[in-house]
Formats: sequence, C-alpha cells, structure tokens
Amino acid sequence: GIGMGLTAIQIPSRLPLLLTNEGVLLPGSSMRISVESSRNFQLVKSRLLRGTSVKSTIIGVIPNTSDPDSESEGLPHLHRIGTAGIAVQIVGSNWPKPHYTLLITGLCRFQIVELLKEKPYPVAEVEQLDRLEQYTNGIGELSELSQQFYKYAIQLVEMLDMSVPVVAKLRNLLDSLPKETLPDILASIIRTSTNEKLQILDAVGLEERFKMTIPLLVRQIEGLKLLQKTQKSKPNDEKRIVAIRPIRRNNQLLGRPLHLDVVEDDDDDGDDIVMLEKKIKNTNMPEQAMKVCIKEIKRLKKMPQSMPEFALTRNYLELMVELPWNKSTTDRLDLHAARILLDSDHYALQKLKQRVLEYLAVRQLKNNLKGPILCFVGPPGVGKTSVGRSIAKTVGREFYRIALGGVCDQSDIRGHRRTYVGSMPGRIINGLRTVAVNNPVFLLDEVDKLGKSLQGDPAAALLEVLDPEQNHSFTDHYLNVSFDLSQVLFIATANTTATIPPALLDRMELIQVAGYIQEEKIEIAHRHLIPKQLELHGLTPQQIQIPKEATEGIISRYTREAGVRSLERKIGAICRAVAVKVAEGQQKVQNSSSTHVAAKEGKEGVPEENKSESITDTTDLALPPEMPIVIDRHALKDILGPPIYEMEVSQRLSQPGVAIGLAWTPLGGEIMFVEASRMEGEGQLTLTGQLGDVMKESAHLAISWLRSNAKKYHFTNAGGSFDLLDNTDIHLHFPAGAVTKDGPSAGVTIVTCLASLFSGHLVRSDVAMTGEITLRGLVLPVGGIKDKVLAAHRAGLKTVILPKRNEKDLDEIPANVREDLDFVTAFWLDDVLNAAFDGGFPADSRHSILNSKL
Repeated sequence: GIGMGLTAIQIPSRLPLLLTNEGVLLPGSSMRISVESSRNFQLVKSRLLRGTSVKSTIIGVIPNTSDPDSESEGLPHLHRIGTAGIAVQIVGSNWPKPHYTLLITGLCRFQIVELLKEKPYPVAEVEQLDRLEQYTNGIGELSELSQQFYKYAIQLVEMLDMSVPVVAKLRNLLDSLPKETLPDILASIIRTSTNEKLQILDAVGLEERFKMTIPLLVRQIEGLKLLQKTQKSKPNDEKRIVAIRPIRRNNQLLGRPLHLDVVEDDDDDGDDIVMLEKKIKNTNMPEQAMKVCIKEIKRLKKMPQSMPEFALTRNYLELMVELPWNKSTTDRLDLHAARILLDSDHYALQKLKQRVLEYLAVRQLKNNLKGPILCFVGPPGVGKTSVGRSIAKTVGREFYRIALGGVCDQSDIRGHRRTYVGSMPGRIINGLRTVAVNNPVFLLDEVDKLGKSLQGDPAAALLEVLDPEQNHSFTDHYLNVSFDLSQVLFIATANTTATIPPALLDRMELIQVAGYIQEEKIEIAHRHLIPKQLELHGLTPQQIQIPKEATEGIISRYTREAGVRSLERKIGAICRAVAVKVAEGQQKVQNSSSTHVAAKEGKEGVPEENKSESITDTTDLALPPEMPIVIDRHALKDILGPPIYEMEVSQRLSQPGVAIGLAWTPLGGEIMFVEASRMEGEGQLTLTGQLGDVMKESAHLAISWLRSNAKKYHFTNAGGSFDLLDNTDIHLHFPAGAVTKDGPSAGVTIVTCLASLFSGHLVRSDVAMTGEITLRGLVLPVGGIKDKVLAAHRAGLKTVILPKRNEKDLDEIPANVREDLDFVTAFWLDDVLNAAFDGGFPADSRHSILNSKL
C-alpha cells in the first residue's frame, strides 16, 4: 500500500514551493492543481519539465492562506507547514489561456526553516516532519484513539455500496495501511471545509490529528444515515457513492458540511430516463423502431452517467421521441381558394400552378396519395424557391428548405453512423424533426449543384429519398430504423439539368420554368417588387410613383436577365435615391420651423402680419408633402446612370455578310449577330467568337452547302468564279467574343450570312432566324423556341424564321407576342433565303429552281 512506501521516504532538504488556492493536499492523497500564476508557471517549466531524476519531481505544496485574488508582486506570507508531493502527471493546455494541470500525490509534511530565494519561484530549506517510524507501536491513549478512528472508518465505508470498485478498494486499504496514515487519507476523502483540512495539516502530533479527524468522521456518518433515510423511499439507490466525492473546486460548496443537492441531481437523471421511457411508449412509432428504443433504454439504465456513451444514447432516444412517426397536418383541399392564393402570390408560372392544382384535385378524390417529386428547372431569379414556399402555404403544410448547393458528403443526406464521434442524423431527418410533422413540403434547393468527393456522392444518396417506390422505408444511418417519407412533397430546384445525374433526373417530374417576358416582368414589378421595396425603404405611394413606362425602361435598358432579381435591385436603388430626397425635404421643413420658433420666442411683441409671412416662407422651402416624386426617363438616367443595354438592331445590317440569329442561354433568349468577310487567300475558313465544336461543324456544313449550290443561286467569289473558296479566305465572327457559344441552331443564320456575302444582297434588318441545317439543305428543329422568340420580340424584330417542325412550340408563346411577329416556317434552306432577303432570293432564277425541285 501507500503507507509502506511512505515509511522510508526521505525528502530533499531544499524544495521548490508551489502555492495553491485550490484546497489542501494531505499526505497519502492525490490532487489536481491547475497552474496559472507566473511563479508556479516558472516552477513547472524550469523545474518539473526539465528535471531528470525522481528527486526533481518532488516539490513542496503550500496552501495559500492569503486572499487569492490579490496576486501582488511580492511573495505572500507563507503558511508554515506544507506537504511534500511528487508530481505524477503534467498536462499542458492553451485554452482558454496557457496553463498546466498537475496531478500531485502527497508524501509527508514539512515545515519551512528558511526561504532561500523568491524569484523566479520560491525555494526553501525545509525540515521533514512525519518520521513515521516513530509511531509503529502506539501506546496508551494513542492506540485507543487509533482503534476508535479505525472503527468509525470501517463503519463509514460499510455504509457505502460495496459493489462499486472504489469502495471495495478503500475497504482493503483500511486493513492494509498503518493506522497512523489513515487520518490524512480519510480526511481527504470525506467532505470537509478548507479550514478543517488546514487544521489537520497543522496537526503535526499524531494524537492531536486523531482527535481532530474523529468528529469529522462521525459527522459524515450521521449525514449518510440521514441520506439513507430519505433514500429508503426511492428504491433506485445505485448512486450513493456520490456522498463522499472529494471536495469540489468551487468554493461555494466548502461552507456546507454535507451536500444533499448533488445526490438529488443524480436522481433527476433517473426521472429523466423514466420520462423518456414514458414518452417512447406514448409515441406510436412502428414496432421495429419501438423494439430498438426499448433496447436502448435498457442499456441506458445500466450505464453510469460518466460514460460518453450515455449522452449519445440519450440524444438518440430523444431524437426518436421527437420524430413525427405519424403526426401530420391536414391538407386544405379547396381548389378555388388555392387558385386565388397562388395567383395572388405569383404572376405567370402557369405550368407550376396547374401542377399544384392537379395534385390537390387528386388528393380530394383519393386520400393516401404519395407525395409527388417535382423538379423546377429554370434560370435564376424566376421564383422557383418562392413558389415552393407558396405551394406549402396553399396546401396548408409545413415548409422546410434544404440547400444542397456545394454539399459533397453523402452523410449530409443520410446521416452518420452512430459509431462516429459527433455523429448526426442527415438533413432529411433533421428537417422532419424541426417541422414535427411527416407530410411537410421539402424544398431541395439547387439539386444541380451537388458536389462529389471522397465522402461519397450525395446525388446517389438522394436516389433513395426521391424514389416513390423506396422512400416509404428510408433508412438514415443515424436512426438505423426505416422512416416513411412517402407523404412528404419533395420539390427540387435547378438551373440546368445538364449537371444532374441521369438516374436522379429520371425520378423527378421536370417542370420547366422559363424566364419572364417583358410584360410579365412589368406586372410582377407593379404587383410585388415595387410595393415590397417601398415598404423596405419606408416610403409610401404618396412619396414616389414609378409609372409602367419607367419600369419598362428599367427592364429593357438596365437589366438583361430571365428572372427579376436585378430588376428588384434597380428598383431598390431608385427607392434609396428618393428616400434621400424625402429625408432632406423633411429636414429642411424641421430646420426652418425650428428657427422660426426661436425667432418668435426672442421677440415677444411681433405684430400679427409678420408672423403669417414667416410661416408661408417655411413651406416654400420644401416640397409640399403631398406631391409624389414621379420617376420618368430623366430621373432614371440621373439615378441609374446611362443605359447599360441599348437596342442595337437596324443599324447593324448596313452591309452584306451580316445576319441575326437567335440563341438560347440559361438567362433566357438572346439575339446574336453573325458577321462574315472575305479576302484574298488560299481558301481557308477562320472562325472566331469562342465557339464549341458543334457550332464549328455548322459553319463547315454551311460553306459546303453554299459551294455545292453556288451555280444554282449565283454565288460568286470576288473574281466572279462559282468556286467560292478559289483564292478567297473566309472569316466568320460571332460577336461578344468573350461569351462561349455552342449548339447546332445557328446553322441557318450562318448560311444566310454567307449567302449575303457571296451574293452582295443585304439581309433584312428586322428578321431573326434559328434552325439546324443538313447537307441536303433541310432545316431541322431546335430547342428553346419560346425564349428565342421572346428575345426577338424584345429586340424589336418583326419576322422570325423557324424550322417547320417547331411550329408546335408556338403555342407556348403569349398571344400578344404572336400578334406582333410574323412567323416563317422553313422546311428547306430555300424558304429561309426567300424570307431573309427583300424580294426573295435570288430574284431571277427562282422559277427554274422550283421546277427542278418538282
């Protein structure tokens, strides 16, 4: 035991001293001391960490009896008696500030003979006090005292729970240790105040020491008896050991002789577990989940709280209780109300609204419909996410948004296994826990921006979530029991389907959300954006008015987008500018009125008429408050600067070799110019404007078709020859050189452009065209017709040439746009050329060509 080692201990005569405020170290016991003051810091760094012999790990621990807070420069008055201890372990840490924690075991008492040095840490000459050999055979009163002490000690230990290993060990120590070491060891175990410990430390004589510790033991035994009485009523008595934990660090506890409250805390935890068990029984979770929970609860009851596993299991059970196994909201199925709500929230977006109403209608007819899995695809800013929110509002369901942009770890969707530290359920289960119903609307935002990484592919994990055949038993790694997601209405949003894996795309019902046309944007601005921005900027319609012409100006001249985000920002900019004006106007009124009041107080006998004059002056200074500021063209120019985008159509086509094509971008349609020029050379074709491979091939196709049909259409090179590339180089350029372009739909535009170049005719300035070509001269259908036509309409063009097989797509185009434009559908390239040039093409040989076709 410890005592055997103690008898032979011989401490060095010079010891470094460690001053501590954290209680008293007694011989035979161990204590953790945290080292923060500079003196102690120096001692640890230069003595303990540098020392090599066993001797260098022995230090003197002195309780700092002076006020701990006043750490003055000088050394405080040292307590005369201390304990020599051996540093068993040193742990350093940087947080929250650098400090060490020492584990020190007390060896014996010493008294300071003389202080040898103070800096950097105190060192003293000491005299060892416990020469334990003297006491081996106690006599008389001393032996009686030691017997009495031993009896009480045994009584105390037997009152504790012997099944706890620490208690059993303590019981053995009582028998194996020499009696004279017992007072120190027991005094450090039972609850005592710092002062009592100091007295025991100062009791150098053994007899005195026994006399002091016996009452403390008796007090502890009485306390325990009291406790056991109170605990008789509660059968759950595993945790009785708590009563004699070593004294806590916080000094508030030191005053009280016995702390019942700690014991009660532990019982609360027991109650918590019972509560948890009740809750589990009350939730109607499926049988399988219930089995798992009950098993975990049984494990939890057997577990001591200090185990890390305890917290994990408890968190798991709490999650299981909180999940909405069969809590759901009832849907509002009134179609008429739903239609009104959707229309008031969103202008346009017909397809989306239609789909929601269909869903509601089917729900009316059949109750347990599986939630559909929709995917809204469209450019940014067209309101995909906000439609998701208003769908939830319409159906009367909870709404939860999961942002998937940049997620590259499958455990984000599926959760971590519970074997990992810091494991959590995935986003899906977390969302269900948050909304607390099992039929919310889940918005999976930006599905096209999922990443892939070493942690697995989240898109593959989503396959299970979004498959109606599988998601009725979705298994989260953390839960490890299946959960039914079939009632959840999933809505995914994406800007493009190109980056969504085909398997995932296959599971979702795609709904294309095209960009808004100008008319729709004007409506949206006046219904939603302008009121919202006015409210945000604290303005009222009496202070600012934005007429429809101004809105149209902003849309066409200052924004170029499919959605309405930058339109909203521009409106915000106008509101800020107006806010400045309004605020300045109000200040003027206030300032002038305040000066006027001051003047009035200064001269008391001002005649009446003067007063009225000064009042009218002040009102002239500011705008009358009821006059709103109307935003017109000039105001736009002042606030937003000169227009960023100009209509640049007619003036462009003043020479042969230019044609207008239509392109589709994620931001909506664009009109695109194709320019061609020729010069003397060896027959090379140069293509510029960041083109993709498909587009380059279209250009080669066009050249080949023109060369093979040169005679028929009278295409000649500069020398008048029908061989177009004879001594001629051709350069094709697609302006906006920095924008990448690709796709087959510029074929007809390239042909028209080159036909104009080689025939010398000008292409009509109000015609735009799109279509893919073949070597035979057929025009094949292309995609994105609606966006392209709208772009042509926005740019002020009059005629659009489309492939014959794209006629079906014209139904999607709003009626007012269709009325403004002429559509020419082309099956052959002849049709395109005839429509693209004034008076047809080529004027003279048209009949012969038609005959040859027949």
